[in-house]
Amino acid sequence: MDAELNARRNELRSLLGEARVIAVVGISSKGWRPSHEVASYLQEHGYRIVPINPNETEVLGERAYPSLLDIPDDVRVDVVDVFRRPEHTPDVARDAVKVGARLLWLQEGIVSEEAARIAREGGLDVIMGVCIKKVRQRLLETEGEDGQRGTDR
Repeated sequence: MDAELNARRNELRSLLGEARVIAVVGISSKGWRPSHEVASYLQEHGYRIVPINPNETEVLGERAYPSLLDIPDDVRVDVVDVFRRPEHTPDVARDAVKVGARLLWLQEGIVSEEAARIAREGGLDVIMGVCIKKVRQRLLETEGEDGQRGTDR
């Protein structure tokens, strides 16, 4: 874990521990794509996945939506996990603020200071440039947890 993530270890553990619903922006139904692999991992560990991709109708057994703003009002999104090129992330950040998410997570290799600013000004926490799956695994390894969230959600 890099220094910033290590310093935020307890905060990240809390954010990921309290999260129930993760919207995955840019998810693909193709199993070999990183977005599918990461979403599958999260789903297997008790999170509800909300696929966001205008080119998909269903991913991992969940209905897909064209954008964050198309998610039904009764679905409370905790984390917006983004698999889109950096130039698309400011709009995603704006939508994440509108839907009331708590955390904007830009995946490995994705960094946008503009998206981070928009999200932070909207009250969201921001993580950029690292994989949510890898970070969660490292957090659990350091604590010796088994990684299961339970299936009662």
